Amino acid sequence: MFEVSVEGHFRAEHAVTVSGVDETPHFHDWKAVVLVSGPTLDEDGLLLDFLKLEADLDKAIAPLRDADLNTCQVLQGKNPSAEHVAIYIADCIKNTILPPNKLDSITITEAPHCKAILHP
Repeated sequence: MFEVSVEGHFRAEHAVTVSGVDETPHFHDWKAVVLVSGPTLDEDGLLLDFLKLEADLDKAIAPLRDADLNTCQVLQGKNPSAEHVAIYIADCIKNTILPPNKLDSITITEAPHCKAILHP
């Protein structure tokens, strides 16, 4: 089994609601890591093309860059948690991964030591 990952970065503002209480809006320098796995390499000795996966991730995070995630249309009004950001990115990326490879995880880091990991 092989694994390949790429990461992208964006700056965005949010104010998560926790137990009915809204946080004060604040910015983070977010990081998104996409992890893909598969059993075999192609004729070029690659699991997949890093550049294509990076481009797919960049396309997914483009609407999040410098955005207020509380009003960002792609999050569809959901509480702008790292978990919801991970779900959104997974939804964008999952159909770009060709079998037998699969999307293993999306890791969203919103602050040092604060990560949400989705295994779709």
